Amino acid sequence: MSACVPTRTADSTRPKAINPPHNPPPSSPRRFRIAGADISASIAVFLIALPLSLGIALATGAPLQAGLVAAAVGGLVAGRLGGAPLQVSGPAAGLTVVTADLIQRYGWRTTCAITVLAGLAQLGLGCLRVARSALAVSPAIVHGMLAGIGVTIAVAQLHIVLGGTPQSSVLDNVRALPAQLADLHPAAVSVSALTLALLLLWPRIPGRAGRLLRRIPAALVAVAGATAAASLAGLTLPKVDLPSWRSHALAGLPEGPVLGLVAAVLTTTLVCSVQSLLGAVAVDKLVAGRPGLPARVSRSDLDRELLGQGAANIVSGSLGGLPVAGVAVRSSANVQAGAVSRNSTMVHGVLVVVAALLMVPILEFIPLASLAALVMAVGIQMVSLHHIRTVTRHREVLVYAVTTLGVVLLGVLEGVTLGIAVAVAVALNRLAHTRITHEEKEGVHHVHVRGQLTFLAVPRLSRALHLVPQGVHAVVELDGSFMDHAAYETLQDWQNTHTARGGTAELTGRRAGVRIGEPGTTADLHPGDGDSESATDTAGCRCRPWTAWRNHQCDRPQAASPHDGRSGGPGTPGAPGRAPGEASGHELARGISAFQRHTAPLVRGELARLAREGQRPSQLFLTCADSRLVTSMITSSGPGDLFVVRNVGNLVPPPGEESGDDSVAAAIEYAVEVLKVRSITVCGHSGCGAMQALLNSEPGGAQTPLKRWLRHALPSLECLADDSRPWARLAGRAPADAVEQLCLTNVVQQLEHLRAHDSVSRALRDGALELHGMYFHVGEAQAYLLTGMDGDEVFDRVRAADVSV
Repeated sequence: MSACVPTRTADSTRPKAINPPHNPPPSSPRRFRIAGADISASIAVFLIALPLSLGIALATGAPLQAGLVAAAVGGLVAGRLGGAPLQVSGPAAGLTVVTADLIQRYGWRTTCAITVLAGLAQLGLGCLRVARSALAVSPAIVHGMLAGIGVTIAVAQLHIVLGGTPQSSVLDNVRALPAQLADLHPAAVSVSALTLALLLLWPRIPGRAGRLLRRIPAALVAVAGATAAASLAGLTLPKVDLPSWRSHALAGLPEGPVLGLVAAVLTTTLVCSVQSLLGAVAVDKLVAGRPGLPARVSRSDLDRELLGQGAANIVSGSLGGLPVAGVAVRSSANVQAGAVSRNSTMVHGVLVVVAALLMVPILEFIPLASLAALVMAVGIQMVSLHHIRTVTRHREVLVYAVTTLGVVLLGVLEGVTLGIAVAVAVALNRLAHTRITHEEKEGVHHVHVRGQLTFLAVPRLSRALHLVPQGVHAVVELDGSFMDHAAYETLQDWQNTHTARGGTAELTGRRAGVRIGEPGTTADLHPGDGDSESATDTAGCRCRPWTAWRNHQCDRPQAASPHDGRSGGPGTPGAPGRAPGEASGHELARGISAFQRHTAPLVRGELARLAREGQRPSQLFLTCADSRLVTSMITSSGPGDLFVVRNVGNLVPPPGEESGDDSVAAAIEYAVEVLKVRSITVCGHSGCGAMQALLNSEPGGAQTPLKRWLRHALPSLECLADDSRPWARLAGRAPADAVEQLCLTNVVQQLEHLRAHDSVSRALRDGALELHGMYFHVGEAQAYLLTGMDGDEVFDRVRAADVSV
C-alpha cells in the first residue's frame, strides 16, 4: 500500500475525458479468465471430493460411478446456476441414509428417477421463492436430523471397517455387531485403523512443516496412505470396482406404489433443500470472516440456489448419479483455500470428470475398508458436541433428541416430522406455562415473572401482586418477550392502585414494550410498542438509547426560573433557572440510572466473567474522539470485543523520540504484544474537525497543543497536494469536498504510520495481524471499508445485504 493514497476521483483542476452521451467508451472484448486463487482452491476441493464421493456411493449401495457423476454435476451445474458462488455441491453424507433406503426398496434406476423428480420439485419451490421460509425450521430439528443420519452412517460403515457387510437398518446392524466383532478380518481392520489414524493426526502435525503439509487434504492422505500400505503389504481386500461406463445404468421410469414414490420424492427434496440452504448460509458466514472477500463475492441468493440444486439433481439423476446437495466440508475447504468466484467450483467439476475418465486404474487400487472408515468418520462428525451444547443452552435438547432417535429408528422423513411436532408442543408449553414468584429482600418486595405473560397467567400474577403490602417499594421483573392485553391491564391497574396508596412500583426486565416509571410515579405500559431495553426509565421520556442527550424530545417540564418566570428547554445546558452544570449532571445521572436499571442486569454475568478472566479483545479499533462516533453501535460490539483508542483525527504518530507519541504507541504495543489482537482498524469519519482544522491552518503562529498534535497528519495533507499520484476514492460516488478527500487520505496514511511500529511490523511478518481501513459517513450512517491496495485504494460501502444472519 502506498504512503500517498491514490484515487480515481477527479476534481475541478484535473482534466477528464468526456464521452458523448450516446456513444459508450470503446472497450476491448472481454476474455474469460480464471483467477489463480480459484485454480488452487478447485484442486484442493477436488482432492477432498474424489475419495468422499466414492465412499458415499459405497455407503448407499449405489454404483461407485454414481458418486463421481454427482460430484461432477454438482460442480458444473449447481456451481454455474446456483445462488451461492462459493458453495460446492455433490453427493452429501446427509443423503446417504435416504438414498440407501430408496435403493433397497425400489432399485437403482427408480432411485435415479426419484432424484429427477426431486429436482423438479426443487425447481418449483425455487420459482415460488420459498427458500427463505425453509430456514424457519428449528435448528434443533436440523441438527438432530443430521445427527441421526450420522449415527446411521457410522453404525453401518462399522461393519465394513470390521470386514463384514452392513444390514438394512440400524437396529439390525446393532444386533449383528457382537457377531461381527467375534469374526474380525485383520486386514480390513488394519487398513481402516490406518485410515482413521491418518485422518486424525494429519491436521495436527506441528511446526512449519505441518503448515505446509496441512495444505494437502487429510481425506486424500488417509485414503492414499492406506491404499499404498495395503498394496505394499500385499493384503487381499475388496477394492473399488469401476465397471466400464458403457454399462453404467441411467434413470428409468419409476416403479412402485404411488404413495411410496411421493413420500420418497418429498423426503429427498426436503433433505437436499434444507442441507443446501443451510450450507449456503454457513458459506456466507465464512465469506464474511475473510478480509476483503465480501466486497468481491455477493451474498447467497437462496431462491437461485434452490433452482441450481434442482437443475443439478435433474441432470445427476438422468445420468445415473446420486442426489446432489451443498456439502459443508467441501464448501469450507473452498473458502479457506482462497476461492474468489464460482469458477473454483466449476473447475473442480471438470477435474472430477477427468479423473472419472482417466484415473480408473488408479482408483481401483483403493480398498473398500479405507473408504468405509472415511465415511464412518464423517458420520461421527455429524454428531456435533457444539450443536448439543447449543440446543441444551436454548432448552431445545428434547427436540434434538427426539429428532435424532426418530431418524435412527424410523427414517428421515418420519424423524423430522416427529421433531417438528415436539418443537410445536414445546413452544405451546412455554407459551402456556409462566413461572411467577414473590419474595422479600431487605424490605423490597420482588415479583419475578419468567415466561410469556398471557391471559392464562393473569390469575397467578394477580395473586402474587396481592402479596405485596401497601405502602412498600415493589419491583416487578418481567423476563419474557410477550405480554397480551389482559396482563397489561392487570399490571397497570395494580400499579395505579399501589402508588395511590403510598407505595412505589418499579417494573424492569426484558419484556418488549414496557415503559418504566421512576419510583413514586405512575408509568404507562404499552404492550408491543418497542424494546424494554430501549426505553429510558424516566416518566414521560420516550427516548431511545442512541438518542443524544441534547436532542431528547421528551418535553420534560422544567422548573420555572425564580428570576424571570421562564422554564428551560429539555436538556438545554445553562437554561434559565438552573445552576451551572445542573443540566449535564442531570442527564448523566439519568443515563446512569437507565443503565443500572435496564442494561446492568443483562450484562452483569458477562462482565463478571470478563472481570475474572481478564480482557481478550480480538481487535484494536483506533478512531477519532468525535462524539458522533459510537464505536459499539457502528460495529455491533459488546464488552470485551474491541480495544479502543480515540484521539483527535484518528492519528497514529510514527515511532521515534522526536515525532512519536507514547500514549498511542503504548496502546499499540500493549494491544499487539500483550493482548495479541488479530487485527487493527483505523477509522476516519465525515466532517472531521481535525481535518478541517488541518486544511484551514496557516504556517507560523503560536504552536498550540492542537497544532502540535496535528503535525502527525501533515503527511496526509502532503499526499493530498501531490497531483502526480491518484487519491483514495469512494466506490460509487465522488468525495463530497476536500475535507472528505482528506479524511480518506488520512486513513490510508495512518495505516502506513502503523506499519512503521516494530510490534506491528513483526506481527505482520508472522501473519498474526491484519490491518484494515474504515470510513464512517455520519450523515448517511454508512460504513465504508478499504478494499483496494497498492495504488488503488477504494473505500467500498458495507451493505446490510452483505452481512450473514
